[in-house]
Amino acid sequence: MTTTWKISNLDREVSNGFVTTAHWTATAVDGEHTASIYNTCSWSEGTPTIPYVNLTEATVLNWVWESVDKTATESALAAQIALLKNPVKATGKPW
Repeated sequence: MTTTWKISNLDREVSNGFVTTAHWTATAVDGEHTASIYNTCSWSEGTPTIPYVNLTEATVLNWVWESVDKTATESALAAQIALLKNPVKATGKPW
């Protein structure tokens, strides 16, 4: 299983350029099965202290991982994929 973390978007204060919210996704792929989580992390103005123009995705992902339990998130994605591979419920008609 491969998990990819991405920053979807950032919210920032125009006056000083500091990021206040990161919108992120984590997507796990195992063969033909895919599971994804979308969420946000928010910080007080001025925390973190790197202005918008100086950011990289890697920097922001590290901020997210300081706020989010990365291992638990990836475990939840693995559980979703396990259910896709071995469903416990189904819908349909017998005819």
